[in-house]
Amino acid sequence: MENSLKKIIWSQLGASIEMLENALLSCPEDVWSTNSKFQDFWYIAFHTLFFLDFYLSESPDNYNPPSPFGLSELDPEGILPERVYTKNELKSYCKHCRNKCKTAIKNLTDEKANQHYKFGSIDLPIIELILYNMRHVQHHTGQLNLILRQNVDLGSVYVKQAKEKLNP
Repeated sequence: MENSLKKIIWSQLGASIEMLENALLSCPEDVWSTNSKFQDFWYIAFHTLFFLDFYLSESPDNYNPPSPFGLSELDPEGILPERVYTKNELKSYCKHCRNKCKTAIKNLTDEKANQHYKFGSIDLPIIELILYNMRHVQHHTGQLNLILRQNVDLGSVYVKQAKEKLNP
């Protein structure tokens, strides 16, 4: 795969990850967890990072998130994690996901881009899964910014391109 295309993909997916991180860092403690279950700020941020990480994994069958995170997001019953994750834990998870994403894009070949990723109802070529992943991150980042705006009249800064460059 052409390096110029990899740089463009990273520039936009990386920007989405930065916007997610900006929202995460902007969230005050009193908004972090309000006991709204699946609508809590921390949970939406965790869910977004979990699936960003999951969809970047080589195989859904062998996926294990980094500690302290578990696989509750994959439970068909839709259960919450055992506890509320802290801002620092999710900030570290965001860094993990950013690095994993950069590596995945750097290592993308034409052959790999056309391989299919299958999980549940998802059956997409890897290149399309990367774009799907970007839309998922941006969708939930919008939710987080809405929560911030509604609760503390605060929104995070829009990011046009990733600050970090991809050097394939």
